[in-house]
Amino acid sequence: MSLMNVGVSALVANQHALTTTGHNIANANSAGYSRQTVATSALIGQNVGNGFVGKGVQVATVMRHYNELLGKQSNAANAASAADAIRYQSLMQMQDVYSGGDSSLGAAINSVMNAFADVEAAPSDGTARNVVLTRMSELTARFRAASATLKEQDYSTQQQLGNNVTLVNNLAGQVAALNTQISRAVASGHQPNDLLDAREQLIREINQYVQTSQVDADNGGINLFVGGSQPLVLGSSAGQLSVAETTEYPGSGKLSLYFSQPNGEQVELTANMVGGGEIAGLLKFNNDDLVVGRNLLGRLALVIGSELNQQNKLGLTLSGNYGTDLFKLTTQTQGWSNITGYDVSNPATSATATVTDTRSLVASDYKILFDGSSNAQLIRISDGKTTNLPIDPVNGIDAQVDGLQFSVPATVTASATQGQSILFQPFSAAADEIQPLVHNAGDLAVSSAVTAKINQGNQGTLQMSSLRATDLAGVPAQNAPVRITFDGAGNYSYQTYDPATSSWSAASAAAPYTSGQAIQINGWNITLTGTPGANGTDTVTVGNAKDLGDGYKLNAGNASAFLALRDTTIFDGGTTLSDGFSSAMAVIGTRTQSAKYAAELSETVANNLNADRTAVSGVNLDEEAARLLQYQQAYQASAKIIQTAQSLFDSVLNAVGG
Repeated sequence: MSLMNVGVSALVANQHALTTTGHNIANANSAGYSRQTVATSALIGQNVGNGFVGKGVQVATVMRHYNELLGKQSNAANAASAADAIRYQSLMQMQDVYSGGDSSLGAAINSVMNAFADVEAAPSDGTARNVVLTRMSELTARFRAASATLKEQDYSTQQQLGNNVTLVNNLAGQVAALNTQISRAVASGHQPNDLLDAREQLIREINQYVQTSQVDADNGGINLFVGGSQPLVLGSSAGQLSVAETTEYPGSGKLSLYFSQPNGEQVELTANMVGGGEIAGLLKFNNDDLVVGRNLLGRLALVIGSELNQQNKLGLTLSGNYGTDLFKLTTQTQGWSNITGYDVSNPATSATATVTDTRSLVASDYKILFDGSSNAQLIRISDGKTTNLPIDPVNGIDAQVDGLQFSVPATVTASATQGQSILFQPFSAAADEIQPLVHNAGDLAVSSAVTAKINQGNQGTLQMSSLRATDLAGVPAQNAPVRITFDGAGNYSYQTYDPATSSWSAASAAAPYTSGQAIQINGWNITLTGTPGANGTDTVTVGNAKDLGDGYKLNAGNASAFLALRDTTIFDGGTTLSDGFSSAMAVIGTRTQSAKYAAELSETVANNLNADRTAVSGVNLDEEAARLLQYQQAYQASAKIIQTAQSLFDSVLNAVGG
């Protein structure tokens, strides 16, 4: 009988081994499955007086091949990879707004500026003027289309965040349910391998969306935490996540992840606190990358629109009137804050940022941070540069920085507590709201408001290179020209004619003349080349263009000034108008490439750690096939033991019976 028992125990053990091997083969491609093996131990032998005779084998347990450290490292790496990957994908989509080609925004900008060349050649030609207006209309349409694309991406980002949060909440509930099942199973003294695999796979999926840290419980459960310490899963209960606007700047569109505590209180988690996962990557894209894209686009619209508006107002239309704004622009924005009593709909209890100098603008959001003292700090968010702003008890804050006038009424500064702030987004809506205002070709002011005449009796070689108005308040009045006289010693002075007395004013102080260098007088400047005569009598007379009668219509001086804007340094103290879009492309391109490298690096790290984890837990079909043969032969040998025991038993029975 002992031989029979040995054979039966071996048969049962090998049957379990075969079943487990088959289970491995069946789940070789199952996500999250960990390889299992049967652990056996010898039954305690029987003392027969002269030694112990073995009684066979027993199945100790079914082992799960899993390395907890590698699992945690793999989850963290996968979370980082998912965050980098989704951010890179989003940046690639945003980069389409800043692409080149004939249909790009940059091409539209150049088309507008180049269209003035035909007007310069024929200032009274209605066709050439209409081409300019058409190009301007196309430009505003492309600005609005680009802004709409960014809005759509903002919307899709928020939708994806909401979907991801819903998935995480669902997965967390499943983990909590598995905790309960696993705790019951562990009470039997053995690990429920397949339940553990199912839970680990759920945790891996959660980390694709939000990074978690985990702490093992004594009863076999696992507690998951997000944002460092917020319990997403605690035993058999699961928390809830949601996405909404940040409480610090309501109305700004900036988003945060919120954790709902059992008492109903919402804990706000920023992208940095979330750490990794698609949610963290999408939050960073929405609150940082998308903001940069909007700011670059908005500043581009504001600067180009303002420059063309200003230039048009310095010229004359076909009807002889000074030009008006060519574009409708948003030059003032409200700040966002949670300061007590702050109300963006009430100017007396809200702050504003107003554009005052477009050439000084920096494509950035700003915030005013209150530190509890008589001063506040203006922080340029793009690079962290700070500016100290004194707070006046009566007038609050009124300061000009980076071409923006920041105004905060005293009612707001008095209510602000230490650590509170006001967020300004001066460029967020500029591209979306730009509109053409001039639709009549005759209202395009391409004629110069000033005219010049070089005295035919001059002895030198003076020639006019350019003449343009810079401030209408300083343009010579009609019939009151300005005469510039060169003294022959390299200096010039000027006089103003008074039609009431029919006399010239006293000469101004002498100033040095340099060929090719603009002479700035009041609201206009003239650039001359050549050398004045040595006799000191050479003159140039500058007057009001309307003194020419209808002759001003043939004057394309302001069209030339429009063309000159192409090569004028306007952006960031070193970039011309024609290169403004290219500069924005470079910023977005650099950011996208940086995100690409980060995504590739984190993907490599995640793949390596996944490979290490799989090397421990994964199923190798070749190895399992070899084990299948091994256990099959062992099973057959076990059956042979039973057969032999049966044969011996029959022999004994026959002998006794005989």
